[in-house]
Amino acid sequence: MVTLVLLHAFPFDSRLFDAVHPALAAATTVFTPDLRGFGAGPALGDSAPDPDLGLLADDVVAALDAADVDRAVVGGVSMGGYVALALLRRHPERVAGLVLADTRSGPDAPAAAQRRHEVAAAADRGEVAAGRAAIAPLIADDAPANVRERLAGIAGDVPPETIAWAQRAMAARPDSTPLLAAAGVPVLIIVGERDAVTPPQVARDMAAASTGDLVELVELPGVGHLTPAEDPDGFAAAVTGWLSRRF
Repeated sequence: MVTLVLLHAFPFDSRLFDAVHPALAAATTVFTPDLRGFGAGPALGDSAPDPDLGLLADDVVAALDAADVDRAVVGGVSMGGYVALALLRRHPERVAGLVLADTRSGPDAPAAAQRRHEVAAAADRGEVAAGRAAIAPLIADDAPANVRERLAGIAGDVPPETIAWAQRAMAARPDSTPLLAAAGVPVLIIVGERDAVTPPQVARDMAAASTGDLVELVELPGVGHLTPAEDPDGFAAAVTGWLSRRF
């Protein structure tokens, strides 16, 4: 079975996948690394490099090299999906397939990019959203309290300098839609029915731009932007079913 790499959303770390990891690991080899600046990932350092999601993609490839993995299915949630597409851009020979969950292939609209820069500037001043305020826009209104508290705790561990760097890197990302259309590998797109950040129509448009019969789209009912945490059973079933059909 092919190796699966899943990359976490912003502002979280690999603990986003804790609830789905056992089911996925029973089906295949799974890597869920902490991206640079998050969790136990490499530190950004005092002289942080220019904000570029390609740096995070290169880190993932270095981890695959260390594990002697030539090709993998690379996926991610939200920002993790952006990094997966950056990896496809920079290292296409390493990508056997893509899992794109609650994300988009297009760039930010100008207003969205401006908001990212404003959040980054606030983080430079040490002003960051904390606790439930950090995750309220990301999950369904009726998400269980224990899920809310866990996600809020993970988000609260992200340092301000990482928030600023990642926001600027996301704002600078290019349009990956043509890249996705030409990928020529199986693609699984997952979206929460109540995702207010990258709504189902965004996922449908991304599926329409993907490669013909190589793409599958799964919409998980009743959940928001963080599908592996909000509906771990549905997320794991979607991924493992797709892997069994495609690999």
